[in-house]
Amino acid sequence: MPKKVTYYYDTESLAYRKIKQKKGRSIGYAALFLLASSLFGFLCMVLLINTPYFETPKDKLLSRELDNMKLNYAIMNKKLDQAEEVIAAIENRDDNLYRAYFNSSPIPSEKRKEGFKEANRYKKLEGFNNSDLVINTSKRVDILTKELAIQSKSLDEILKLAKAKNNLLEAIPAIQPVKNEDLKAMASGFGYRSDPFTKARKMHEGMDFTAKTGTPIFATGDGVVKNADNSLSGYGNHIEIAHGFGYKTLYGHLSKYKVRSGQRVKRGDIIGYVGSTGRSQAPHLHYEVHKDGKVVNPINFYYGNISAAEYVAISKIANQENQSLD
Repeated sequence: MPKKVTYYYDTESLAYRKIKQKKGRSIGYAALFLLASSLFGFLCMVLLINTPYFETPKDKLLSRELDNMKLNYAIMNKKLDQAEEVIAAIENRDDNLYRAYFNSSPIPSEKRKEGFKEANRYKKLEGFNNSDLVINTSKRVDILTKELAIQSKSLDEILKLAKAKNNLLEAIPAIQPVKNEDLKAMASGFGYRSDPFTKARKMHEGMDFTAKTGTPIFATGDGVVKNADNSLSGYGNHIEIAHGFGYKTLYGHLSKYKVRSGQRVKRGDIIGYVGSTGRSQAPHLHYEVHKDGKVVNPINFYYGNISAAEYVAISKIANQENQSLD
């Protein structure tokens, strides 16, 4: 095909003349066309790559790996559900069976369930498409790991208590400190009572047993006499026995002692005699039981030497809000 020829009209010569194309301009047009074509092609490629309808082999591989990761995390979370159910059952038996049997305080739930407290522990897991899934699973694993460590430590403690079971059972203050046949009455129980001197309502941290002066007082569990003096204000002549396993008993207002500080005693040994020394209105024994540094109701420990009927009768009297004797 012949090359197209263009003309222009020359006004001076009043004739048509050929237009001659400059080679440089043709090359420039060609270069500009190629550049524009390349840029357009690049933009089209970028748009295609970033649309969800176009996946490269690498994208497909990453997508499969991501799906596998999500599946593995889902399986892991199901296994964590099962593990949490198992550890919850073990913890329930630990608190309500093993620890209760050995008179050991249950482990608080908030202590068992607390995770790790480092503020930036999961910082490196943030900022990804599936950060919530990964962080949540990591937290569950951490909490479960800590629960297992706490439970393992608890079972070690239970094992020690089991080996020392006989010592524990002998140490628990399990009898009345004054025999029923020697009592005039069980005058006042544990709780808020009327003060005999001020008449104000105040906490009475023990039980008062009325008996005549000189009535024998018995150690309620095996232990070591820590004090046998009148160093505590208001208690007069008193005895404190440390039984171990967190137990301590106190016997107040004695007329005289039969033991000394540092002496080891057995349950049922006579340790002193009823009196009315110190802040006392009449001859009686003021008796307290302490567990882990806290005063507790002594009536819960009289299962060693009284019948069920006697226990019910004492409970009724002890729960009356009457006037204490000290």
